[in-house]
Formats: sequence, C-alpha cells, structure tokens
Amino acid sequence: MESLNKLITQALWFAILLLLGTFGAFLLLFLRVIYCWWISPIRVYRNLRENGFGGPTPSFPLGNTRKVFVYWLGTEPFVYVGDGEFLRRISSGVAGKSWGKPNVFRKDREPMFGINSLAMVEGEHWVRHRRAITPAFSKTNLKAMAWSMKESTNNMLDQWTLANSNISPFEIDAERELTALTGEIISKISFGISYENGQKVFEKLKALQAELFKSNRLVGVPFSEFFMNRKQTLKAQKLGKEIDQILLSIIDTRRKSIKEENNCQGDLLGLLLKANEENNGDESMDKMLTIRELIDESKTFFFGGHDTTALSLTWTLLLLALNQDWQTQLREEIRDVIGDGEVNFTSIAGLKKMGWVMNEVIRLYSPAPNIQRQTREDIKVEENMVIPKGTNIWIDVVGMNHDPCLWGNDVNEFKPQRFENDVVYGGCKHKMGFVPFGFGGRMCVGRNLSTLEYRIILTLILTRFSFTLSPNYRHSPSTLLTLRPTYGLPLLMQPISATHT
Repeated sequence: MESLNKLITQALWFAILLLLGTFGAFLLLFLRVIYCWWISPIRVYRNLRENGFGGPTPSFPLGNTRKVFVYWLGTEPFVYVGDGEFLRRISSGVAGKSWGKPNVFRKDREPMFGINSLAMVEGEHWVRHRRAITPAFSKTNLKAMAWSMKESTNNMLDQWTLANSNISPFEIDAERELTALTGEIISKISFGISYENGQKVFEKLKALQAELFKSNRLVGVPFSEFFMNRKQTLKAQKLGKEIDQILLSIIDTRRKSIKEENNCQGDLLGLLLKANEENNGDESMDKMLTIRELIDESKTFFFGGHDTTALSLTWTLLLLALNQDWQTQLREEIRDVIGDGEVNFTSIAGLKKMGWVMNEVIRLYSPAPNIQRQTREDIKVEENMVIPKGTNIWIDVVGMNHDPCLWGNDVNEFKPQRFENDVVYGGCKHKMGFVPFGFGGRMCVGRNLSTLEYRIILTLILTRFSFTLSPNYRHSPSTLLTLRPTYGLPLLMQPISATHT
C-alpha cells in the first residue's frame, strides 16, 4: 500500500513539474514574442523620435511604407535617407569599419552571401578582409585580367556570327547572353576555373536569388520564416549549403595545387590562397582568411562579380538601341581613340564618352537600387539630432538618382552629356546625391574591375555589331536584389564587319 501511495505521489509531482515546465516554456515564448514584436521596436522608435526623427505611424506588425523619415520593415524601424546632404552628414568622419549590416538582412541573406564576407563583416574583421582582398584588384592584376575578358567576349561574338550566318538581322536575348559571358569571365579571373565548372554555382545562385527575392516574403516580421513560406526558406538554406560544398571543393583543389606545385594563378582566389600559404596558416595575420571566410567571399564575388556588370551592360544596350545617335557616337569614339589598335586596359581608358554613358546608365537603372547600413556608434547629425547606435539606415539610391531637385527637370531623360563637364557627379547638385559604387570606406572594392569589364565588352560589341530593339521587348524592370528586365532584353543584331581586334 505504501509503495502504491509513493508511486501516486511521484506521479503527481512529475505531473506538476511537467505542467510547470510547460507553463515556463510558454511563458518564455510569450515574453520573447512581446519583446520582439512590441518592447524592442517601441524602444528603438521612441529613441529615434526623441532625437528628432519623425515618420508615418506604423501599422502593427507589418510596418508602413519625405526624403528623411522613419519607416518600418515589419517590426524593424529604419531611417530612410533620400537626401544627399543628410547622407553627407551621417557619413562624414565615419570609418568604413564603423558601419554594419542590419541584422534583419544579415540573417535573411546568409544563404547567398554568408556572414563572413566583406559585404557583411564589420569592425576589425572588415579591416582584415579589406586588406586581404584589395591587392587582388591592383593595376597590374587588372591588366592581366583584361586579356581574359577580351578572349571570352570575342568567343561569344564569334558564336553569334556563326550561329546566324544566313540571318541578318538576327535576334538575341542580350540579358541572357551577357549574364553567361560575365559568368564565364568571373569564373576565370576570380577563380581560375572554366565556365563549365562555375556553371553549377551560377545555376544554384540564380535559383537561390529567385527563392530569396521573387516571392512576397515578410522580411522584418518576427518568426515569419517559420510560419510564412517555410518551404521556401528551407529550400534557400539547402541551396546555400550546396553552393558552400561546391566552393569548398574548388578551394581545396586550388590549395593542393599551390602547396604541391607552387602554382598560383593570378586570379582572386589564387592570390588569397597564396597569401594564406605565405603566412603559414597564421589566422592572426592581417591578410589571412579562414576557409569559412574564403567560401563566403567566393559566394559574394561569384554573384556580385558578374550580376551587376551584366545588368549595367544590359541596360546600356537597351538605351543605346533606343538612342541610335549615342550608339553612333560611341562607335566613332572607338574608331578615333583605338582605331586598328588593340583593345586593352590602356586603350579603353581614353573612351571618355563611354564613361559618360556608363554613369548615365547606372544613374537611370542602378543595378543596386538601395544601400543598407546599421550604425555602430552614435552619429551626431546636428545639435539636437543624433542617430543612436544600432539604428538601421536605408539609402534610396534610385530615389536620389531620379530626384529633379538634384538633377533638374530632365532627370528621367537619357543624357550622357550631363557628365561631359563633371565626369564624376554629372552636374548633380550634391556630391552625395550620386553614389553608384557606395560611399566612404565601404565603396565597392571591385569597382575598377567592373568598369574595365564593362568597357571591354561594350567596345567589342559596338565594333562588330549595330543593334535595335526587338518588337518582342516588354519593358518591365523588377528588383530581385538587383534591378533587371523581367522578360529579358531581345535585340536585333546587325553585323558590321567580320574583322575584330
């Protein structure tokens, strides 16, 4: 009888403890939800308002949609910046390492960029990554890369001619062709591999990009990844891991080649691995990157190194197809500056009008429509206005690029000549109103590479073909992290000459 009573007592205590444990778990979950959805956002919001920032009242929990105001992405408050002078004030004197990435985007974009790439790290880690990567974009290395760019471009143009020898004009999807071309180039100059070997990465990156940005996801809404589009989130994470494995295999193969044969090709990955070997694996060295960091940097350069350049060229061909006079002007400039000479790093530097066109295209169709930052220290804007540490910043690049107050009433017109007397800012009424490659210490480290690739590809296309817009084109720009034509860019191509340099 005593043993039975003892068992009943133990069972009661177990039931009580189970109930208490369950209640405690639910209480912790409830408190976490209240903190994430209510207390933390309200505290940040009040802090911003006390420092002089206003904005439309948010609608809980989805947030809301002046040139500087507070807006909400779910329960994440952002200071929206569409004013060049305000951008100058908040960025003046702030070191590159003192800017961070909003936590909501770090987590959301981890499958594509990781959390250990130059685009995501901050503080001293950012300084170390920048020091390790910058030498790869030296003038000497860029000159060597130019040959690979030219070779790949001429191969593409030869294929166009061969496949359409009896058709004139013939139609191509310029966006698809340029994306494949820049993919081949970045495979060779950044990783020393063929496009065929890099194609697996590109295919998975493209699928990952669609999973992350194509659907209507509730970024910024707490726990939305668990309750909304859960299948999509898991697929994105799976693709991210598969890309990691492919890149790890490429890195391991290159490491063995460098170690056993002392064979360091002049590409980005080879230079980084060579620096690692010279530092004898000492991760405390300034130019040393771990394997995880190398994988994340590789993902970033695979995507950023081809997508933005391909899109800049795509929008350029669209605008040149619509503005035949500028197509003619560029072709004449190429003839005057380069003539029958070689298209290389040195010769294309003299193509001034091409520089105007590139800047005007990036202004009208910026491949990166916005820039996001998070403050890592209090920033005093003026006497009674301080942006508190930890504040999310959303810089509207497209908004500033299309602001008539900065550019005049012809802001939406294609006018490359606006850069004739002001090659950097194009007559923009504020120097921080045009930031095509970012600003301050965080400017794009690969901007010179992108410019070189743009000029070489466009020069070779214009030398061999004229083109007009196909009647099949449908104008529908869309943002999948980058700004791209939804239905591609069909062009009608007319060969000019069978000779090329």
